[in-house]
Amino acid sequence: MRLFSPCFIAGCLYPEAIFRIKRDEKLLYLTFDDGPDPDSTPVLLDLLTLYNVKGLFFCDGRAAQKYPDLVDLIIANGHIIGNHGFSHLDGWRTSTKRYVEDISKANELTGSLFFRPPYGRMKINQYKKLKEKYKIVLWDIMPYDFDNNFGRERSLNVLKKKIRPGSIIVLHDVHTSMANSITGEFIAFAISSGYRFNVPGKDTPWRVPTCK
Repeated sequence: MRLFSPCFIAGCLYPEAIFRIKRDEKLLYLTFDDGPDPDSTPVLLDLLTLYNVKGLFFCDGRAAQKYPDLVDLIIANGHIIGNHGFSHLDGWRTSTKRYVEDISKANELTGSLFFRPPYGRMKINQYKKLKEKYKIVLWDIMPYDFDNNFGRERSLNVLKKKIRPGSIIVLHDVHTSMANSITGEFIAFAISSGYRFNVPGKDTPWRVPTCK
């Protein structure tokens, strides 16, 4: 079963996490996980430059350590770096101590206010500790661009049909992802539909889901 948006219970588990950004305007927020990647990142950066769109790149600490020049290139192109952990740990299967230490290790490479948990999974104690230091950013739409069995057209159609003002979209900055194939076409579609793209800032009004 594929969930293109987080289920409502996620808002109860992580009540201060960010799933969508409150705006009356037709604004969208592009985010990319798991990079940087020497095959994927330059292509994505060229696409974003072509459409004058900025994004938030949640970097895997191991990749950031391996490709620091790509991290610098992301920043030089005006994008924001986020923390996606050092070892891409599943919080549900990891002790709180080890999990928090892994995020801290990645922070030495990213120095970011923003954190996205790998797989979107955190134990409650992990969440409570991390929210004291980071803005925890999840997503409003997941088009399964990392799953080539899902298919390019289906992934693109999820984006086209499910966007709404304030949507945070998660794509994947790795060479095995379909993000390089669909990002340009999606941006063109969104712009033609009256949307603009933005990046979150520390003063952004956030919309969090409610479990009421």
